[in-house]
Amino acid sequence: MEKKKMTRGKRNVIIGIIIAVVLIMVFFNAIVTFITDYWWFKDLGYTQVFLKKFFTELGIAIPSFLVVTVLMSLYMRGLKRSYSKKVDYDEEEGMSDLKIKRISIGVSVLIGLIVSYMMTTTLWKQLLYATHSTKFGKADPVFNLDISFYVFKLAFLKSILSISYSVVVIFVLVTMFYYMFLMAVRRPKSYASAQQDVYEAENIRVSPFKMLNNRRSTGADSPAMLLKIAQNQLLILAVVFFALIACSFAMKQMDLLYTDSGTVFGAGFKSSLINMNIYRIEAVLAIVAAVLTVRFTKKKKYRKLLYMPVIMIVVAMVGGVIGAAVQSLIVSPNELNREKPYLEYNVKYTQEAYDLSKVKTEKFDANGTLTGENIKNNQPTISNIRINDFEPSKQFYNQTQSIRTYYSFNDVDVDRYDIDDMYTQTFLSAREMNSDNLEDGVSWLSKHLKYTHGYGLTLSRVDAITDSGQPDMIIDNIPPESDSKSLKITRPEIYYGEMTNDYAITNTNEKEFDYPSGDDNKYSVYKGSHGIKLTPVKRLLYAINQKNIRILVSSNITSKSKLLYVRNVEDRVKKIAPFLQFDSDPYITISDSGKLYWIIDAYTMTRYYPYSETTQLKDGSSINYMRNPVKVTVDAYDGSVNFYKVDDEPIADTISKIYPNLLKDISEMPDGLEKHIRYSNTLFDVQAKIYQRYHMSDISVFYQNEDKWSIATNIYGQKEVDMTPNYFIMDLPGQDKEEFISSIPFTPSGKKNMTGLMVARCDEGHYGELVLYKLPKDKVVYGPMQIESQIDQNTEISKEFSLWNSSGSTYTRGDMFVIPIDDSLLYVEPVYLESSTDTSLPEVKRVIIAYHDRIAYGSTLAESLRSLFDLGADYEVDAGTSAGTGTSGAGGSSAANVGGADENAGSGAGAGASIPDLVSKASKAYDNAQAAMKEGDWAKYGQYQEELKSYLDQLDAASGSSGSASVEAASGDQAAGTDDSGSNNADNADKTAQN
Repeated sequence: MEKKKMTRGKRNVIIGIIIAVVLIMVFFNAIVTFITDYWWFKDLGYTQVFLKKFFTELGIAIPSFLVVTVLMSLYMRGLKRSYSKKVDYDEEEGMSDLKIKRISIGVSVLIGLIVSYMMTTTLWKQLLYATHSTKFGKADPVFNLDISFYVFKLAFLKSILSISYSVVVIFVLVTMFYYMFLMAVRRPKSYASAQQDVYEAENIRVSPFKMLNNRRSTGADSPAMLLKIAQNQLLILAVVFFALIACSFAMKQMDLLYTDSGTVFGAGFKSSLINMNIYRIEAVLAIVAAVLTVRFTKKKKYRKLLYMPVIMIVVAMVGGVIGAAVQSLIVSPNELNREKPYLEYNVKYTQEAYDLSKVKTEKFDANGTLTGENIKNNQPTISNIRINDFEPSKQFYNQTQSIRTYYSFNDVDVDRYDIDDMYTQTFLSAREMNSDNLEDGVSWLSKHLKYTHGYGLTLSRVDAITDSGQPDMIIDNIPPESDSKSLKITRPEIYYGEMTNDYAITNTNEKEFDYPSGDDNKYSVYKGSHGIKLTPVKRLLYAINQKNIRILVSSNITSKSKLLYVRNVEDRVKKIAPFLQFDSDPYITISDSGKLYWIIDAYTMTRYYPYSETTQLKDGSSINYMRNPVKVTVDAYDGSVNFYKVDDEPIADTISKIYPNLLKDISEMPDGLEKHIRYSNTLFDVQAKIYQRYHMSDISVFYQNEDKWSIATNIYGQKEVDMTPNYFIMDLPGQDKEEFISSIPFTPSGKKNMTGLMVARCDEGHYGELVLYKLPKDKVVYGPMQIESQIDQNTEISKEFSLWNSSGSTYTRGDMFVIPIDDSLLYVEPVYLESSTDTSLPEVKRVIIAYHDRIAYGSTLAESLRSLFDLGADYEVDAGTSAGTGTSGAGGSSAANVGGADENAGSGAGAGASIPDLVSKASKAYDNAQAAMKEGDWAKYGQYQEELKSYLDQLDAASGSSGSASVEAASGDQAAGTDDSGSNNADNADKTAQN
């Protein structure tokens, strides 16, 4: 006997070991991921964030598993006991109590695991928000609950309700199947004898499902027997189910506060009067149904159990009919008066949700009294007008500054710096290592151990171009060379970036490539404080985690080596704080110490803000509340990540309570970084779209959409598109100092004239302030698209555009900038020219300036300003800007004033003619020559060719400016017949004439 016990004990141990091994194998990857993630979070100092989720999940999973498992085990024991009392069966036959007990425990454990998993994955984040919620200090107008209830707690309660429904269903299924199981293994005597008559001769084993489908001598139906046995348990579950339905209807009332009800976003007249009351009635009926279910079941009046569900369905249908009738007969005939209080809620809460209630409105007369003196007195604004554009600059950087094929510039960021005591707007772009551009078949060692980082960045003024129309660089080359004493880069290595998606292993026996230097290469050693030190155990686990055995076996890796992974800055911050939403466009900046940092805007959002209009983001998600209270920095060298709170905001404050050490005060930012934070254009764009309608505070006007606005459109490239917020440095009206701002213009809905200019201020002391410069309604102020139309209608400009497009080149119109100067508006639009060849670079060839009803069209900003405002030949924009460098061409040709009454000014044929005028005349001469050639009039053809040569010589004489160069490149080739379609027509014509 003792021997048998030992054998059984050993068997249990072996079974336990096998189960443990199986579990480890099943969860092996999850275990490895957990351990490696822990090391990663620990390296960055965010173990608190990592473990908060882990322990919260454990805090939900373990109690819920134990409670559900124990309750289910006791419940199944109760089912077994109830079965024994109600059913007469042969105790000596059937399955033993021990086996039934083991099966019951196994089922209980399985259900405990399922329910705990459901609760853990669904509730951990919602539980943290619900238990750490911060009050908004504002209540909804219907239930008078603080908005924090809807944002933080309601979703948690709804999840609990949803899980409760699932648990009730699980208990119902367990009840039915467990009784079926008992009926199969411990068959009732009367039922068993009846089955034996049929199956004894064939010796067939009876399954529970066959039993349930057969009538026998008792005259009873086996499903009826099952329901009779399970009656009490199903009754209790039915009562719980109806109670849950009551809770569900109670919560549905609150859902009405942030759903679209037609005219009003949120609960309107009909929803408040009908829908809410229907939900309340349904909740009461559900409670009554629970009581009557008990009563009817006890009295065995089973058909009456259907009464209350049917009544509830009828009430819902009647409610729908009444609601439609109320809408048609009461609301629609007098909709404004009926919906007015709810529309007021809608406007008020939407403005609050998108932080638009703080918009300061100022009148802007747009008088059109701008003079040359005003231009000279606003040089900080003029000298920062953006002539370069993002995409052409990116192409230029990639073709001229990538240096090697494995370097790439992902995008161009805009920022501002004090450059030699001038507040200057700049373009920056990081030179990142793009492993995809390494040679085909490059070794694992080269990809992960040698070519580990990018190097430096490019920086250029937004307003400065070279003689060839390209960005004039301030920081370029490798190592970075700066033309400004105030801008130096002391740590140019970029281990973390937007394109850095591969892991790297540093401090190995392999030399780490730093940057190319002539025919040789420079090498370096990573000295950053972050990175996972690869001890033997860590090498093993990271080899598994990264799915590469080379990490484990490479002889180049030592105990001093460090693994750097999750190096994409956007992925990095998302991994640390998945509860925040991040901007998809991080931007790089230079600190005062010369280090490079990425700055990323982090947002708090919800779709549960009462009475607030929803909007759809680019990723498809819908929200009705948005803020940008957190700025994140990532050190481009060592990858350290810091989160800074720039604004007190309830969701961010709640996050601070959950993770006390996560969000730092903005004052803790590294020196020089705080002055580079900016108002997010992503947020500003959302606010502008909402403000198109929600600037109207008068409810009658709002209801009728009488003053609805649209975001202005302009021609970008060669297509009409909606304008987006653009950053500028300018002197705002009424301010005494230039500042960095973002702005976007509005037009009345369906019209093109401007009605307002919205500005977001970015600099310290005014960060986050929104100002609307509202234009007068009693006079027409041209909108961007009306200026674009004037440009299109101008014959000289359109001719040059046509000439460029037909000469193997393509012109592109850049963003139109609407710039307030004193009490007037100035419009500026750069024009770019690009050859159709793959290696071409876009060049800034023209700058169009529009003011009032006049247009100037020149090779540079200075030329156009000189022409439009009669500033004189010696006028230049401040040194270092487009007028003072490159194409400004001091002393060069002047721009053509082609607008209004002066459209034909300067169109004489002499040497004093402007460049655009000469281009037009050259184009006309070429057209005439081609027409003469087709007619066979070779005498006239020769005359026109001489005339063309004369204009080209004049253009050549004006080569001190880029305008002549551009015209010669664009029109000279065309006039000479060397475009793709022309195929040297002029030369062919000469040969024909000679013959």
